[in-house]
Amino acid sequence: MNSHHIVIAGGGIGGLAAALVLGRQGYRVTVLEQSEAFGEIGAGIQIGPNAFRMFEHLGLTQVIEQVAYFPPALQMRDVRTGELVVCAPVGDAAQATYGFRYGVIYRMDIHTVFLDACRALPNITLRTGAKVARYTQDARGVKVTLGTDETIEADALIGADGLWSGVRQSIVADGKPRVSGHIAYRAVLPVADVPEHLYSPDVVLWGGEKTHLVHYPLRRGELFNLVAVFHSNQFDEGWNTFGDPAELTERFAQAAPQVKELLAKINTWKMWVLCDREPVKNWSDGRVTLLGDAAHPMLQYLAQGACMAIEDAVVLGAALKQSSGNFAAAFQKYQQARYLRTGRVQLTARFYGDIYHASGVQRELRNQMFQSGTESAGFAGLSWLYKGIDPDQPFA
Repeated sequence: MNSHHIVIAGGGIGGLAAALVLGRQGYRVTVLEQSEAFGEIGAGIQIGPNAFRMFEHLGLTQVIEQVAYFPPALQMRDVRTGELVVCAPVGDAAQATYGFRYGVIYRMDIHTVFLDACRALPNITLRTGAKVARYTQDARGVKVTLGTDETIEADALIGADGLWSGVRQSIVADGKPRVSGHIAYRAVLPVADVPEHLYSPDVVLWGGEKTHLVHYPLRRGELFNLVAVFHSNQFDEGWNTFGDPAELTERFAQAAPQVKELLAKINTWKMWVLCDREPVKNWSDGRVTLLGDAAHPMLQYLAQGACMAIEDAVVLGAALKQSSGNFAAAFQKYQQARYLRTGRVQLTARFYGDIYHASGVQRELRNQMFQSGTESAGFAGLSWLYKGIDPDQPFA
């Protein structure tokens, strides 16, 4: 153990990953979660080989594999015609190409893995109902004030408080997130409720004009995850609002019969508005820094939000190891190593949204190029992403 105390605002996947990394390094860590309980809202998320590299580094591979599902391939189909646009194997192929597997996992399951690992360390304190209202800092440390006016003194503060981060506003001051104009409806079915002719073991994305549907098995194949995305002017802050099945039916009125039949299996949908922010070069100020969505929120089209947050935690830990207690220097080193990679993911995710939702000539060109085999549909073209970072030499 060492005498330094670090406060982390936010108990999501990124905040707990950072707590685990720093707790193992001997720091006294306090995680402040504003909700009344630790948990994750949402359904399935995809986990690229770059994140499995981090799991291996953190010694979490075995427990993650107990709750993950590993699809044999990623498919893209045209949402109107049903035709196959591209199919990229990710089973043994991902292992051979990137050194690690490609999986999908229930968001609450991966969150529980990190939560249990943090609970096992006596130097990590996990608090709920603790919203950070403001903070001040000086040469000696940081004073964090909660909404209840309680104050906590620490040596450093990490803002892992998500898209609407209050800590970010004190550093970046860029106001509200950028609304993409896209809305996502999500739902989960028991796999036994999915008709055999609609089931696929792959991650399948049906892409079309301003709409797409993605589905895949979850939790070792016991569940079936569906996420339908479409363009909308509607805006409702948050992640847990009920969606309107009639609107969904209208948006997918021209979809292939298989898509309509799948959508009709769900009576209750949860929706969220997809937002991101412009990439920034600086997200640190003295003894305070940001991590995950608070630093670089991104659209979900590359399925990398959680993956980038876990990478952040590993790199942040490495920077602190080299800092000899100089938090400001460590935080600058950490963001310098991360901002271009995370910025590239943010911008590429926007581009992939355009590919998925292409119409007219753009759609025809996409299908022709991918079906011809002259283009990789981006899967092989994402080697820079999936090969990930070397956790032992993240600054190389």
